[in-house]
Parts: sequence; C-alpha cells; structure tokens
Amino acid sequence: MERSESEAVFESLSLNPQIFINETLNTVDYLLDDAFHFFSQEASKLLRTEGTERSQSLSRGIAYIRNKIQSDLDTRLGMWEKYCLHHCFSLPKGFHLPESTEPIDENLVEQAELCDPALDMRLSSLRDRLTMIGKESAELNHELRELERQSASRDRCAAIVKEVLESYEQNSVHELFEEMTRTASELHVKIEDLGTRRAKDVECGRAKSFCESNGELPTLNHVKGRGSIKYLWFDTSAKSVMLRLSFIFCVFRPLRCEIGRI
Repeated sequence: MERSESEAVFESLSLNPQIFINETLNTVDYLLDDAFHFFSQEASKLLRTEGTERSQSLSRGIAYIRNKIQSDLDTRLGMWEKYCLHHCFSLPKGFHLPESTEPIDENLVEQAELCDPALDMRLSSLRDRLTMIGKESAELNHELRELERQSASRDRCAAIVKEVLESYEQNSVHELFEEMTRTASELHVKIEDLGTRRAKDVECGRAKSFCESNGELPTLNHVKGRGSIKYLWFDTSAKSVMLRLSFIFCVFRPLRCEIGRI
C-alpha cells in the first residue's frame, strides 16, 4: 500500500506516526543534553578546573565527544525513522477498514478489554470470603467481651469469698465458743447474786412486816407485792445479759451443728 493511503488510514483513526517519531527523537535529545550537562559538572568537580585555564580545554574536549556521539546517534536514529515509516507504520496491500455506520465507543472497547470472567469470579470469591471473615470477627469480638464480663464477675466473687475467709480466720470458731462460755458464766454468776439478794430482801421484808403488825406473820398479799417488785427489778437488771446470750445462741447454733457434723 502506498504511503499516502497508509497516512489516510492512520488519520481516520486519529493517529499520526510522524508525530510519534518526532517525540521519540526529541526525548533522546533531551536525555543526551542532560547526560552531558551532568558529565561536565562532575568532571569539573573531580578535576578542579573551575576558574582556571583548564576549564576551557575540558569544555572543548566534552564538546568534541558530544559531537561525535551526536553524529553517530543521528545516523542510527535516521535509519530507525525510515524503518518505522516503511515497515512498522506501512499497511499491507488490500487493507481496508471495516465500514460501520455506528461510531466506535471507546469506553465500550476499554470495558471489553478489561473484562475477564475468571478474574471477576476470583474477585467475587474474595469479596465473599472477606464478608464472611468480617462476620466471624464480629462474633469473636462479642464472645471476647462476654468472656471479659464473666471474668470480671468471677473476680468480684472471688474477692468477696476471700474477704469472708479472712474475716472467718480472724474470728475463729473456738474464739466464738469461748466468748459464749464466758457470757454463760457471767450470766450464771449474776443469777446467783440476784437470787441471794432476793432471798435477803424477802427476809428483811418479812421481818419488817412482822414488826409493823405487832408480831403477826405477813400475809401473802404483802409478800407477793414486794416479791413482784423484786422480780421486776431482777428482770430489768438481767435484760442486757439475756439478750446478749440469746443473740449468741441464735447466731452460732447453726455453726455449732455444722461443726458437729464435721
């Protein structure tokens, strides 16, 4: 196919091979300029020729090397340009573009190129796995929080039991029974003292009544009246001791039964 026909086909596709070749040649020139500029600076630093007569000699030497390289490079790039125009961008004879009344949608072309069923299936599988892992992670976090709450509750219960055991060790069962024994002994002594006092008071009352009645024995009503007063006094004086003993027996009777079982 002639070159003009090839250019017409490329232009219909909004392509221009010559522009591509020119941009490539310009890029090579830019790279060559940067390379020799860097080479000149580094050579001046290493040879310490800046501000001396040798600086001009170095510049002439670098320019000579660059011209030599540039000449060879231009020759090779010219051959490359001809090869591209005559072979790479030359269409074969009988080539015709497919006629289509519908405009080509570039977005559809890109989507068709990017569409890969196998890749889509793999991506969908990975998404499903990610969703499943997220659910499992949420469940594990919930179980972890529940275990933390249970652990905190057990720690509180253990602290309470420890406190009770420490209190129990401080006040042992033997000490409590010893206190009960001492309290019972004190109560027994007070009851005996109160009985002795009551007997003396009764005798004194009888003697006084006998004297007041001119030698007659006192009646039961007089003795009963004085006796009831003495009994009331007796109840009042022993009230605190009786209450204390009743409290001790009510509290420690179950404990004594448990110890008896052991």
